[in-house]
Amino acid sequence: MLQTLTEILALLLLLLVVNGAPVVATRLLGERLGWPVDGGRCAGDGRRLLGPGKTWRGVFVAVVAGGVLAPVLGWSFELGALFGLLAMVGDSLSSFAKRRLGLAPSAKASGLDQLPESLLPLLGLQKYLAIGWGEALATGVLFLLVEIGLSRWLYRLHIRRQPH
Repeated sequence: MLQTLTEILALLLLLLVVNGAPVVATRLLGERLGWPVDGGRCAGDGRRLLGPGKTWRGVFVAVVAGGVLAPVLGWSFELGALFGLLAMVGDSLSSFAKRRLGLAPSAKASGLDQLPESLLPLLGLQKYLAIGWGEALATGVLFLLVEIGLSRWLYRLHIRRQPH
């Protein structure tokens, strides 16, 4: 049980870091190097594919952050980098879905904002992380709860632009 709890907490930390790194990079760099992943393109519905908040800089810092932190937690740099990349793919899928639903960039969508960016790397890499479905789902739900709780605090510290 203790090993499972330790694994879940390590994965939670990895999720928080890879998903938080783009937010911190934006606060530090502003719009510099913030090229949008969608290149400003719109879908057939006339809405942006992802929106201006999904940048190549964010993908890069998430991949690097995952790669740097993973060895500290007992995984390889490559696994951590792939974890970060998959988290950003999940985050982009969430943004794509939100744009199709007509939600503005940074609009609150609890669950949709957290689950794809956590479950995609957890389930996609579960074999390499040596975790089962239960640990992956528990970590994803825990990430959702922690991220919702941290958002207001990060907003008050002027790290996030929205309080959610």
